[in-house]
Amino acid sequence: MRETWGTQQAGPRAVPPAAATGESPLHALAREAGIAVRWTDAYDQPQVVGGEALRAILEALGLPCAGDGDCRESLALLAREQAVGQLPPLVTGVQHQPVELPLHSGLHGQSCRVELENGARLTLLISGDVTRAPAIPPIDVPGYHRLLVAGHILTLAIAPPRCYTVADALKESGVERGWALSAQLYSLRSDSLKPSRNVYGDGGIGHFSALGELAQLAGGYGAAALAMSPVHAMFGADPGRASPYSPSSRLFVNPLLIDPAAVLGEAAQAQVLAEGGSEMIAGHERLQREGLVDWARAGAHRMELLRRLYALFRMESTPDGGRQAAFAAFKLDGGRALRAHALYEAYSHALAARGEPGSCDWRSWGEAGSHPDTPQMRAFAQQQGGEIDFHMFLQWQAARGLAQAQKQARDNGMAIGLIADLAVGADNGGSQAWSHQQEIAAGLTVGAPPDLLAPQGQNWGLGAFSPLALRRSGYQGYLAMLRACFAQGGGLRIDHVLGLNRLWLVPQRLGAEGGAYVRYPLQDMLRLIALESWRHRSVVIGEDLGTVPPGFDRVLDESGVAGIRVLWFQRDKKTFLPPQSWSDKAIAVTTTHDLPTVAGWWAGADIAWRARLGQTDAAGESEAYRARAADRQALWQRFIEQGVASGPVPAVSAEEAQAMTETAESLAQPPQSLLSCAPAVDAALEFIAAAPAPLAVVPVEDVLGLPQQPNLPGLTDPHPNWRRRLPADMPQLFSSYEARARLERLRRTRGAPPKEA
Repeated sequence: MRETWGTQQAGPRAVPPAAATGESPLHALAREAGIAVRWTDAYDQPQVVGGEALRAILEALGLPCAGDGDCRESLALLAREQAVGQLPPLVTGVQHQPVELPLHSGLHGQSCRVELENGARLTLLISGDVTRAPAIPPIDVPGYHRLLVAGHILTLAIAPPRCYTVADALKESGVERGWALSAQLYSLRSDSLKPSRNVYGDGGIGHFSALGELAQLAGGYGAAALAMSPVHAMFGADPGRASPYSPSSRLFVNPLLIDPAAVLGEAAQAQVLAEGGSEMIAGHERLQREGLVDWARAGAHRMELLRRLYALFRMESTPDGGRQAAFAAFKLDGGRALRAHALYEAYSHALAARGEPGSCDWRSWGEAGSHPDTPQMRAFAQQQGGEIDFHMFLQWQAARGLAQAQKQARDNGMAIGLIADLAVGADNGGSQAWSHQQEIAAGLTVGAPPDLLAPQGQNWGLGAFSPLALRRSGYQGYLAMLRACFAQGGGLRIDHVLGLNRLWLVPQRLGAEGGAYVRYPLQDMLRLIALESWRHRSVVIGEDLGTVPPGFDRVLDESGVAGIRVLWFQRDKKTFLPPQSWSDKAIAVTTTHDLPTVAGWWAGADIAWRARLGQTDAAGESEAYRARAADRQALWQRFIEQGVASGPVPAVSAEEAQAMTETAESLAQPPQSLLSCAPAVDAALEFIAAAPAPLAVVPVEDVLGLPQQPNLPGLTDPHPNWRRRLPADMPQLFSSYEARARLERLRRTRGAPPKEA
């Protein structure tokens, strides 16, 4: 999909009025608000956004437009924001470069004062050329400074020219190219059942302690990083909501990923299990043995364990190591935002306990729950102070677990450590939308227009920031989100990074095809990412898969945001591209969580699943297998030319092909590797390792040769999206010869040298 694209800032600009251009007031308002009224679809056909969609989007952005008069009034409102003397609360600039102020500000030739973060003060003269935007002389110190000019006080965010990159991080390890493991955190298993040693296993959901163990294993093979699935806060009162890309808040962490044994120790976990009786212990053991995560049952069980551990914590008479003081400091540091999230969780739990519908959607809470500061919410917070304290305790424990895993990663030689994942949006009924209503485009959800893969379009059901509100608020909510996610490790993957430039926003009452592209302030957002990236010394990766606007990859490269190149898509019309022709700026991956694993692609597991679930008929299934066979031949030939494979194309046995169409009864069994696909898996890993990419990323599933992918987009039950567990506990996960051999080859070709004793 394409539309007129560039790096312009979202929001109003100095343009001719509607009467001068022949536009209707509605179209003029849409243009001023950053909506692409005209765009070209995936079939190269020009499209015009309908009036109903435009009105719904404009209303959601806070711009009344029911009639021409409303449109003119909203245009006048935007014009007033561009009047002489008006300034936004935050202006971005680049270190060592002149800092442009809005053209309309009328500040040409005036003097100003800049108060730097380090305490220094600069008196500067703004440029006087009225034919160009007024500009402040270059500022050499990056940071958030104060600009005082003409009676205005605003924030001046001066960013480094680019983000902290993978290359910057790898310099410390003495290598030019590194490799990383990626894992779905919930899928990790830890500790076999050993009641005699007070070790009861994880109870059915992976946790941060297992993540730390995996980091140790990968670090031992010279990995530079461990990329993890999103750990955003989900809905505690509805643990069955499993997709980590549909969170309640991107400001906080999912407490269901806490290791109960790490809260107060293994003995404390054993104590609360024993206090729960034999039924609780038996339930814990059953959940531990499951091949799939039972989010509803395992989530409720873990929440009960954590609640009991919190009760023990509150009863501590002699705090161990200052735990009580550390918790108090965490609450103080979290401030209003932390309390608002804990209030959301406490209130939704209270509603769920009473069996009320909509317990996890604040939009159904009525006037009493319309925002965190209603009299009713303040009264609830006062009455339920202990419950709110519990949910803040969970965030503290989650933050501690993540920090410990990152420490284990760095202590084991990783130059980067954990790479967090930032989802493209959060649920409109969740905690973030509730506490940041002024910044969210209420009534709109993120999706994609119709294309070859989804003829009806896609609606991901996620809320998005309003681009107008971002600028008006000085990017406060956006910065809070960036800082929360950068704090999770040494790197950040931004899902659907194209959303920094534009998002397809869909009004609630319309289908996905009834949306429109809305432009975002790309330049400001990239500069703020770069500034926070250096502050946290955290690398940035942008998921740029799909139809990328011309020039966008260059913008990412110049900004130091590494794109992603996937083996399956690195091809021209005839064949797969050799690794030497891949980008040296983007990371190289065999696959992603939404795509087949190497073994699964080779065996056609994705095709089998779609046929089983009725997405393709017999003819379509046959054609898909035929096309896949041709692709296998082409890729194997490229493997041979690259010197990473030899002999005939590996064939999948009839027994293995049958296993690809899992029955409902076998879904709960741990997935097993496909031995016939092992040569293809070996070759694929060596193939991407040969790419000039700064980082080659390999999923755990490919190291193990597993055929099933974590998520099959567009499908739900019976496909177990976001539920698969890995087949072995830590540290036995890579005990097979094949897995160890693959990791050893990655260590030899891309790994950091072992640390000296």
